[in-house]
Amino acid sequence: MKDGLQSRVLTLVAVAALLAPLVITSVTAAQNPIPRADLPLEQISPGKTRGPLVSLVSAPIPTVVRGKSGTLDLRFHVATGYHVNSNKPAEEFMIPTAIHLDAANDILLGKIDYPTGQDMSFEFAPDQKLNVYTGNFTVGVMVRVLHTASPGKYAMRGSLKYQACDDRACYPPKNLPVQFEVKVAKPPVEHSQRRSPQSPHAHR
Repeated sequence: MKDGLQSRVLTLVAVAALLAPLVITSVTAAQNPIPRADLPLEQISPGKTRGPLVSLVSAPIPTVVRGKSGTLDLRFHVATGYHVNSNKPAEEFMIPTAIHLDAANDILLGKIDYPTGQDMSFEFAPDQKLNVYTGNFTVGVMVRVLHTASPGKYAMRGSLKYQACDDRACYPPKNLPVQFEVKVAKPPVEHSQRRSPQSPHAHR
């Protein structure tokens, strides 16, 4: 009986010795978790900004005489450490930065002027030059006011579509709401110059 008890003790000791490395490995893994390889790159990219990566910082109100045209400058800002494709990106499959505006009563939308982008290389494509906007950039919008428009301020709405990237990855495209005003003014009154009636006795 003594030999049987001793045999069972030795068996338990052997099992404990085999399980010890597994227990140590589990504890170590719990303390130092391995990053999941199946997470999208944009979720594990360092320094990700939670707020909007592009913002409208300035939209001065232009005064346009009815029946005439005027240009409005919309100034945008790209967050530090990020860039967006220009309106004419290097490749056709890339999403261009573009503004879309809704039509307004008595105001027609004309030509939209986009700035020239910068040719830059990034870590995710070191051998390729991409045409991008960084920092501040301005988009010019031409508007024409119909001669039937009433004087006053008119609200214009639309959105700026862009795709932001950092040095490692690109993020899903977004639409930034855009809103600004156009002030319509009356045309200046033309005063006709009338000559004073001349005395019939003058120069006789």
